[in-house]
Amino acid sequence: MNYRYRIYPNITQEQSLFEWMDVCRVAYNYGLREIKDWCNSRKCMVDRCSIVHEYIMAAEGPFPSEVKQLNALPFAKKVFPRLGEVPSQVLQQAIKQLHRAWDGFQKVGHGFPRFKKFGQFKSLLFPQFKQNPVQGLHIALPKLGLIPINLHRPIPSGFMVKQVRIINKADIWYADINIQCDVKVPNPMPHGHPIGVDVGLTKFLATSDGVVVKSPQFLKVMQSKLKLLQRRLSRKKKRSKNYEKQRIKVARLHHKIDNTRKDFHFKQAHILCDAGDMVFMEDLDYRTLAKAMLGKQMLDAGFGQFRTITKYVCCQRGKFFGEVSARGTSQECPECGAEVKKDLSIRVHHCQNCGYLTDRDVASGQVIRNRGIELISTAGHVGIQNAYADGLPGVEISQSRSKSKTRKGATRKSLK
Repeated sequence: MNYRYRIYPNITQEQSLFEWMDVCRVAYNYGLREIKDWCNSRKCMVDRCSIVHEYIMAAEGPFPSEVKQLNALPFAKKVFPRLGEVPSQVLQQAIKQLHRAWDGFQKVGHGFPRFKKFGQFKSLLFPQFKQNPVQGLHIALPKLGLIPINLHRPIPSGFMVKQVRIINKADIWYADINIQCDVKVPNPMPHGHPIGVDVGLTKFLATSDGVVVKSPQFLKVMQSKLKLLQRRLSRKKKRSKNYEKQRIKVARLHHKIDNTRKDFHFKQAHILCDAGDMVFMEDLDYRTLAKAMLGKQMLDAGFGQFRTITKYVCCQRGKFFGEVSARGTSQECPECGAEVKKDLSIRVHHCQNCGYLTDRDVASGQVIRNRGIELISTAGHVGIQNAYADGLPGVEISQSRSKSKTRKGATRKSLK
């Protein structure tokens, strides 16, 4: 697990951290330049030369791998003494970070690694410690000494500090402490009361139990103030002292919006875990939806972050979390399974087949809950109680479920 704490370095320690980040940025860019030169030297056809320029490199020259670049650091420190100011393991992590990005480009399909501009390298990783660096109300870091830390929650007993990452956000310093305990934690099994969660822009979420939460719209509330600060920033001369002061004000407002949104997501995730034992959400790609017409509102709500946080909180509290298909959740009746077509302007669900009437988003949450129960029943889990919030007695999912009952509305029929 990662615990984040606020730290307060003095002026000397802060200048050292900024200098180390810039040195790691230079090492990162130098390693990336070697990789790009090696790739560009092999782009040209065998029987012709490029018109603009040509790289003169040996054909048998090896690829500048991670091991090769790490082994070259001791010799580089003799030529560039500035590299020796940074702790050796911290400098090595910059090269490892570069090759993680290169592996993501080669294997996962991420974009080609880019050069880091001045000020874009904002974190340092201390990978290991001989002893616990947290000493009372201070944290001990190599070549920096003791730094005051706001230990707002203690490190749990039995956990060891594995590594520490120092982060600078909006001129505020944080320490991400990675703690580890060698225990095997079982995955939460399906049990208890299920809840389906439908998210949206008008209502942030609507559950299958009828709970509706209004969208807070953090960016929209702060947009007028942010617009004013950005207008003032545009009038300042770049790289001047006044420009940097105003830039920090804009960054801190963005940081405040981000912290407020994340705090809201954690609180709503805990409320969901208090209300039920199984939480089901839609399996949607919110990155694609953020590129549509309402992309600004989608990014302001942060649905992807909310789903990730809910999954994390459910795992921490022993609740089961599942994702179901999102196709047609708003066009299906949760009672009879019939198709009820309606456009976005219709905010009430009224089924002509069974007469079921409720809010549109609540009905979608109930459909998500039904699909989650169906997904669990097909997976072979038995003994799951579905205690409804309106006082109805719990019902248990049947184990002997035929494949012919996978059509719409079959969830209700498969319940005893």
